[in-house]
Amino acid sequence: MPAQVQDGSLACMTPEDVDPEGPLNDAELTALALAADPDEPIADGAVPISLHLAQLGSALPLWYMPPAVGRGGRRWKAPFVIAVVSAFLLTDLLGLCNTYGVLSWA
Repeated sequence: MPAQVQDGSLACMTPEDVDPEGPLNDAELTALALAADPDEPIADGAVPISLHLAQLGSALPLWYMPPAVGRGGRRWKAPFVIAVVSAFLLTDLLGLCNTYGVLSWA
């Protein structure tokens, strides 16, 4: 399936037997990707993908996956994690095994 390549823009790349206004399937996208020249310089009017995706909005609604936020009160977590990890390391250094909560010689 030949593709028309003009000044490096994807908007100008359309397979000959496909409606340019319709959605592309995987075979058509593969043909376009294989027909593209990777060494060709980027067109002057090319838009960075981050700006293009920013215009589309979020992929998921905020009620489904809200942005991550930092919460206060994390002071107790670090010493607790360090103590648990240290206990397991000490158990291993002493040659003991703590599988399933039963302390025995390894």
